[in-house]
Amino acid sequence: MKIQNKTSEKIPISVLVITKNEEARIARCLDSVSAFSEVIVIDSQSSDRTREIAKKYNAKVVDFIWNKSYPKKRQWCINTQNIGYDWIFWLDADEVVTTRFLEEIRDITKNGLPYCGYFVKGQYVWKGIPLRHGLQNNKLALYHKSMVEFPQVDDLYIEGMGEIEGHFQPIKKQGYQDRLIGQIYNPILHYAYEDEGAWKVRHERYAHWEAQMIESDAYPKDPVLWRERLKRLTRRSHLKPFLMFIYSYVFKLGFLDGKAGLDFALSRKSYCDMVIRNLTRS
Repeated sequence: MKIQNKTSEKIPISVLVITKNEEARIARCLDSVSAFSEVIVIDSQSSDRTREIAKKYNAKVVDFIWNKSYPKKRQWCINTQNIGYDWIFWLDADEVVTTRFLEEIRDITKNGLPYCGYFVKGQYVWKGIPLRHGLQNNKLALYHKSMVEFPQVDDLYIEGMGEIEGHFQPIKKQGYQDRLIGQIYNPILHYAYEDEGAWKVRHERYAHWEAQMIESDAYPKDPVLWRERLKRLTRRSHLKPFLMFIYSYVFKLGFLDGKAGLDFALSRKSYCDMVIRNLTRS
């Protein structure tokens, strides 16, 4: 999927991609970010062709070996590597930048990026079908590296995440709490469900980790107050799986995506069910 750029001028942002054995997806991801000035792949000793493919796309490849402590993979890269630009954009290997996203980023950079960071929406692709409705993830994935950081949480004893920072947002650093966070409205594509078996295994690990994080009250505060309050209200609730299904399928109009929208909403319910089961066992 080749992104056609309206201008040859590079976007002054460093794209950071974390990988481990991603040869099946890394080319699609890197092909979509050619408009950015710098692309760095942080690789965890891949045994496949991930590194070779990344170098073909002129990405800088950085080796990462986790020492079982903090900082974990993302923050380690920021702390230790010579990153060329103050603004960084985190992208997973199963994510792809779109033309509209690039256009919005170009417009924002022209105005000097007035915020400390921006939330980035991920449009799910379900079995090859981009979902136009339903739940979208929304991550603080674009930010100024001097103003925002990944916090250290008490999860080193919990299996499930390992070397990667868990499912929580990075936070504003001391001295920048009054800075605002913006929103990128055009989403990137998130190919999270290409292998259903792998998805289930991966999310079983995540569900165990999330349940232990809830039990130990180890989650950092979300940088957006209403989101933090909603998360605290629903994390332990046995109603959450049903609420997640209703939110994605009804409130967010997932039913307009037909069977794919239904299957996706059910998958979100299934994950929440896994978390609740893990909480019950704790």
